[in-house]
Amino acid sequence: MQCPYCQHTDSRVLESRSTGAGRSIRRRRECLSCKHRFTTYERIEFVPISVIKRNGQSEAFDRSKILRGMVRACEKTTVLPSTLEAIAEEIEAQLQQKPKRSITTAQIGDLVLHRLRQESEVAYVRFASVYRQFQGVDDFIETLSHLQDNAEQANLWIQTLNEDEESEDLTSPSVLTPSAN
Repeated sequence: MQCPYCQHTDSRVLESRSTGAGRSIRRRRECLSCKHRFTTYERIEFVPISVIKRNGQSEAFDRSKILRGMVRACEKTTVLPSTLEAIAEEIEAQLQQKPKRSITTAQIGDLVLHRLRQESEVAYVRFASVYRQFQGVDDFIETLSHLQDNAEQANLWIQTLNEDEESEDLTSPSVLTPSAN
């Protein structure tokens, strides 16, 4: 490993640690020439994934682009950088598990949107506005109403569950029989 300070090619490993759920290894090294210490990361190299862009061009998958887009969408929100890093890793792992080695930017964007929606509605709308190329206020309104409709459906579902639990409590044997005190 080449030293970033003096470019000497010999170094020794002082410490190795697994990071990122075992997907990478962090190594603390010391240059044998200048004695500076530096950190390196090793990641498993997967078969490259080809990303097909909107204009039809193809390029290699770059995880940092996903991360950069999510960071911008999550500015001034409560979403932690470590959460975004984990989401990017999850998405990359999902893509690596697929037998197909090419994917469209639209499919990647949908994966990101799905995960961002779970973390922050604000980040979801921000990311969607860039990814889906919003042209005006109507696009924002449509996305927000879609979010609101889904939230209302979730609330109705939760309310139904709560009502079911209450009705079960009223008909359960412990409620129908007097207690033996």
